[in-house]
Amino acid sequence: MPLLKKVMAEKTSALRDEVKALIKEHGDEVISEVTIKQAYGGMRGVKALVCDTSLVDPMTGLSVRGRHISELTDKLPEEVFYLLCTGELPDEPALANLQEQLVKRSEVPGYVWDVIRHMHAETHPMVILSAAIMTLQRDSVFTRRFAEGASKTEYWESTLEDALNLLAKLPAIAGGLYRIRFDKGDPISPLKAPDWAGRYAEAFGIDDPDGKFADLIRLYMVLHCDHEGGNVSANTCHTVGSALSDAYLAVSAGLNGLAGPLHGLANQICLRFILKIMERYNGVPTDEELIEYCWEVLKAGRVIPGYGHAVLRATDPRFTAFNEFGQRVCPDDEIFMIVNKMFKLIPDVLKEHGKAANPYPNVDAGSGCLLYHFGITEFSYYTVFFSVSRAMGMLAQLIINRALGTPITRPKSVTTEWIKEQVRKK
Repeated sequence: MPLLKKVMAEKTSALRDEVKALIKEHGDEVISEVTIKQAYGGMRGVKALVCDTSLVDPMTGLSVRGRHISELTDKLPEEVFYLLCTGELPDEPALANLQEQLVKRSEVPGYVWDVIRHMHAETHPMVILSAAIMTLQRDSVFTRRFAEGASKTEYWESTLEDALNLLAKLPAIAGGLYRIRFDKGDPISPLKAPDWAGRYAEAFGIDDPDGKFADLIRLYMVLHCDHEGGNVSANTCHTVGSALSDAYLAVSAGLNGLAGPLHGLANQICLRFILKIMERYNGVPTDEELIEYCWEVLKAGRVIPGYGHAVLRATDPRFTAFNEFGQRVCPDDEIFMIVNKMFKLIPDVLKEHGKAANPYPNVDAGSGCLLYHFGITEFSYYTVFFSVSRAMGMLAQLIINRALGTPITRPKSVTTEWIKEQVRKK
């Protein structure tokens, strides 16, 4: 049995009792109000979800279970998944057990590779990933046990089984689809690295004699692991899962949301912007040239990709972690040099412009250039990296919600006429 399951079983009962007591004693207390602007504006800022796995503070950024993301950059992703699920980092035996479980469950069925190989040659990598996950659904432990009549208090256990099975296979699937989709060869099997992200890095078949590419993948998986419950991917996964759809259906749905230009495609948009600068100036521009170019963009009514954030009002600490990695590994890479130069210059430009609520870089401002440095030049694949990482957060949230018996998501909608009537009454 996974030690993770044992630890979660010990915590689940107390957590359920705590939530029940909160609802019973304080259930009628108001925690948020909704304006008409918010109702029409995607519910931004409305406090209507509970997510215990992570929190994004406007000034300090992401914390995972109360630990700031900067404290976790030297951790393995599987340690962070354990933290997401339990609220504590694993000790050595628990980490070894989790790694053993992920290796044990990692073999990808042949029918998944058949589906991937039969996709059209121009199919977007995110479509392939989503389809591959959906194909695995036939083996869902939750679906089988639900059909057998499992009790509600046991739902989380089979959801954990599905989560471990899916996470275990994602490195091989994501790396293998890259090789198939971009004509790099057959999927690499078996993958021999002892850690989860190490196997993902190995699955690309990239020459990595000093292990720096694997280090980048480990860091990337940690930094993108979770980001509260209200973003499109997490919220979609939660909504679909609330109908008791299994982990494969819920995660696939969440990743379909992640594939949108306003969510997971941002890092490739940022990199294209940087490459355009590099092409225009035939290399790294001077400070004056870069400032001039950015003003040109702003005056044309466009934005500087990678700057600003829906929640943050300071530099994203995940950008800082990527930037520090770049300073250690590829300080002389021209693309990274432009990213670093933008970091020093663009905030002041945006402050002078006056229209940016947050003039500082977000995580997407620098992540793409590091992938590009290591030879991953196929922009359409970049969101797959994001997806493999974010699967950890979505799955942890799904497991916890099953443990709590969270009901189906069903907010009440109103019509524009109803809103107009409320305004008239006031």
